[in-house]
Parts: sequence; C-alpha cells; structure tokens
Amino acid sequence: NNRLKRLLDLGAPEIIVNNEKRMLQEAVDSLFDNGRRGRPVTGPGNRPLKSLSDMLKGKQGRFRQNLLGKRVDYSGRSVIVVGPQLKLHQCGLPKQMALELFKPFVMKRLVDLDHAQNIKSAKRMVERQRSVVWDVLEEVITEHPVLLNRAPTLHRLGIRLSSRSWSRARPSRFTRSSAPPST
Repeated sequence: NNRLKRLLDLGAPEIIVNNEKRMLQEAVDSLFDNGRRGRPVTGPGNRPLKSLSDMLKGKQGRFRQNLLGKRVDYSGRSVIVVGPQLKLHQCGLPKQMALELFKPFVMKRLVDLDHAQNIKSAKRMVERQRSVVWDVLEEVITEHPVLLNRAPTLHRLGIRLSSRSWSRARPSRFTRSSAPPST
C-alpha cells in the first residue's frame, strides 16, 4: 500500500502502477481467502498460509471450535414424554430441574419476601428444599418463559419458547402435537 502511494507520488508509468495495484489486490484477497484466485500464497516449508476465512470455517474454525457447543449455566437436558393435560404453549419441567434453572430468581424472591435475610441464607433454604421454596418457585415460574431445543435442530421450528408448569415426574412433558417424533 505504501509502495503504491510512493509510486503514484513519483509519477511512475501506468503499467507499473497497474501491476502494483494487482499485487496489492492479490495480497488482500489471500488475506481474506487464500487460494481462491488460483495458486495460494505459501509460507515457510511451501505450506499455504491460513486466511481469515480458513480460521472461521470448518470443524476446527473459530465458530465450531470455540463458540458453539460449550457448557452454559442454567440449561438442562431431559427425556420428553407426552403430557396430555398441558396446553399447547406449556411444557412440564421436572421439579428438581425447574429449581436448578430458576435458583437465582428463587433466591432473590426469598430475600424480597423476607423469608431469608440475605442471599446466603436464601441459598441454604434452597439447598435444604424448604416448603416455602416450592411456593416461591411456583411464582417465579409463571414470570419466566423457557427456550426448548428439540434435537436435532434442523430448522427454526426445532427451538420454541414455552411457558412452564413443573411436574413431579422425572421426564419433561409436552403435548403430543408440540413434540412429534423426529424423522
């Protein structure tokens, strides 16, 4: 880039300036996608240099390697069974899973309602599963929707937003029409 600017300042012949522009464009192209315009630019050992797009795409790329598929807080995994008593927009979360997912909200509500003096004592109440915790969980659950991902997520209908009710059973419950068998 600097060399091209210097050639233009010196008033170099047009053929030399055009050649320098072409070389600059090839350098930029190889930075973004090496090897797309013919032979790739190589480094030491005659190995093709890794371009920015190479760093992003594929199994070893930035997205799949570092950003997707990582463990996250406040998520759960469960077996799905039919819950005919549920409405179409509802799902039945297992009781223990619901408590784990909404633990921060439950602890804050326990403090707000003066059932606990501070977060530490609220956490202790949740761990001991006092009866007031389940009442507070019932309140908290009505205010917060949950995202459900039905694997394999092949299209946007595989993920849905749902209001919940919790169930005493271990598996998650859905209406039959909202959890069809995967094909």
